[in-house]
Amino acid sequence: MFQRLPQFAEIWDARARIRPYVMRTPLRRSAALSDKFDADVFLKLENWQPTGSFKVRGAFNLLQQLTPAEIARGLVAASAGNHGSAVGYAARQLNLQNVNIFVPVTTPRAKVNKMKRFGVNVHEVGETYDDAHHAAVEYERAHDATFVHAYDDARTVAGAGTTALEILEDVQDLDAVLVPVGGGGLISGMAVAFKHIAAHVKIFGIQPDASPALRDSLRDNLCYEEYNAAETICDGLAGGIGKIVFDVAQQQMIDEVLIVSEHTVHDAVADFARAEQLIVEGAGAVGLAALQENATRFRNQRVALVLTGANMDTARLATILNESET
Repeated sequence: MFQRLPQFAEIWDARARIRPYVMRTPLRRSAALSDKFDADVFLKLENWQPTGSFKVRGAFNLLQQLTPAEIARGLVAASAGNHGSAVGYAARQLNLQNVNIFVPVTTPRAKVNKMKRFGVNVHEVGETYDDAHHAAVEYERAHDATFVHAYDDARTVAGAGTTALEILEDVQDLDAVLVPVGGGGLISGMAVAFKHIAAHVKIFGIQPDASPALRDSLRDNLCYEEYNAAETICDGLAGGIGKIVFDVAQQQMIDEVLIVSEHTVHDAVADFARAEQLIVEGAGAVGLAALQENATRFRNQRVALVLTGANMDTARLATILNESET
């Protein structure tokens, strides 16, 4: 595992490497949200990726750099769902076999079913992402498998960082980008790209109040790689952070971490469905939640929200929509 911050050149190279397999997603200006918040609000539609999540970027970039010996040993990963689907999808496209994904038993059925459709061996273990991660590490050691990390590997981070290159091509004069933070791979890669090309753009990391691991790590000057998260709709953001994002934040490449309430995230999921006709899972909707809770500070600014995923159970979405009407 390459547990270090990638250089900008690695993000640039990753873009060419993954281009045949990954969608160049639109950056769409939202008229409804722009009017609502008196700002120019742009939506980076990573929820439109082939697996419904940005995670395919990092998965393809990492898997394409494995050696034949690493591939022959089989692949193993821990996931809250989206990374597992990404690894499974990328492995199928690259004709790689023997993929084992460990997920917590609380993983939404929509995510588990998607992983299985991609032909991976899904192991449901424990209540949290940290439980699944421990089980995956044990499997790696017992079977000499190759670990495919969801966020704390420079190859994964570089792949995720290609999101920023596309945003910068589409809109050059942004003021801020709001990025969901779970383990921190996406914001790490995007921060490297933005600070290299457009350092004036402020990078905001967004976390739910059920799992503010990055905020607390910075407060305590201690990287919380495991975190006892409360129950949250943002399952993809629950748990600890990686050493890479902790390093990025300590280098002040992330301008600020904003924490949003669970209630506001529910409202954001409903708003995306009603105002934009977009399915956005809780983890992908925290940027809009942050905009809602901090509307005055982003007024008259040009702001991009990264919609990181669309993978949520339809029953949960229906409940959120029904509750938001009452």
